[in-house]
Amino acid sequence: MIRAWLMQHGFVFFHTLKRLASSPVTALLSITVMGIALSLPTGIYVLMENLQSVSGQIASSPQISLFLKQDAKKEDVDKVQQRLKEVSQIVNYQFIPKDVALTQLQQNSGTTDIAANLAHNPLPDAFIVHTREHTSDSLEQLRLAIQSWPEIAHVQFDSAWIDRLNALLKLGRSVVLMLATLLSIAIIAIMFNTIRLQILTKRDEIEISKLIGATDSFIRRPFLYFGAIQGVSGGITAWLIIMLGIDELNRELTPLTQLYDFNIQLQYLSLQDSISLLLFSAWLGWLGARISVANHLWQIEPK
Repeated sequence: MIRAWLMQHGFVFFHTLKRLASSPVTALLSITVMGIALSLPTGIYVLMENLQSVSGQIASSPQISLFLKQDAKKEDVDKVQQRLKEVSQIVNYQFIPKDVALTQLQQNSGTTDIAANLAHNPLPDAFIVHTREHTSDSLEQLRLAIQSWPEIAHVQFDSAWIDRLNALLKLGRSVVLMLATLLSIAIIAIMFNTIRLQILTKRDEIEISKLIGATDSFIRRPFLYFGAIQGVSGGITAWLIIMLGIDELNRELTPLTQLYDFNIQLQYLSLQDSISLLLFSAWLGWLGARISVANHLWQIEPK
């Protein structure tokens, strides 16, 4: 029984592939349109995942800059170090003396001549503090607590850009959802119309099949396979478009990362996301064919 069932489905599958091969231009155009439609929301999703990954790497070890008062002495530095050791939220810290900070400024900005003419070093001693806290609220509370120390002149932690990026990513997810919904409906409509035309061209064949006792499930099976195969072919096309697009963007990013000395490489679709894309595209094709068959097949009855 199972063997006969598998043979029936195998026969329909390969027969459907032959039907696609018999009209390659039409099939290729339809698959290309589906692939482009699927690649738009999927491509935006991939870019957002890369943005979230980069922001997560930057924010995975939040840091706060502590600037001591200009007239701070070694005893003040020791007091701050002792207090930092007592704060449980702090993972580690680095002390940067004002002389080292001035040297780094000269090397990084190329202002050696200007710095050499300064009457005194205008930079304060500083600490770079890394914390185990990640939320903006907890980091802000920690910043305010350190700011109250008498030896500290200023505490800096710029979390606004992280909040803006998270808000942008949230907006992007909503855009992807709306775009994916609209384009999915468009793909279903394309497949609905494609199957409708096939049913009309095979009207006589369907009538004869019904006359000799073919069931509705037997008649609609080739159309459902046709929709699913076209759908998964559109998914493969979308996958290829995204892969080629990421390759091109990575090539364009290489000189940019060299200029800013910051290594960024866009990641490809994961295996799980790739499988989800193919399954979803196959389901869209199948659903469009299923709706079309259900809407038109009952109208054909043997005379």
